[in-house]
Amino acid sequence: MRDIPPFKLVPEPLNEEAAALPPFQWAGDDIGRRHRLGGRPDFIQAPDVPKCSCGKEMTFYAQLDSINDEFILADCGMIYVFVCSDCWETKSVLQSF
Repeated sequence: MRDIPPFKLVPEPLNEEAAALPPFQWAGDDIGRRHRLGGRPDFIQAPDVPKCSCGKEMTFYAQLDSINDEFILADCGMIYVFVCSDCWETKSVLQSF
């Protein structure tokens, strides 16, 4: 699979509970807004592209950011999702500051 072109993902609350969540109180301006589909991962730490069980390096599919102070991923971290186009295995990697 070739690299997926980049798309910015903008979270949209789907109910009143989600819409009422407070924003981050102390994190930087970009924290909570780094969601992406395709492109290249914005690794917080060293690059960590997994290999599939078939041995091939996996293709970056998406990154999901922390939501707010209550739903934070390991100190303002992100989840990176990868896929193998040969066997459709997926793996995810979590990184934080």
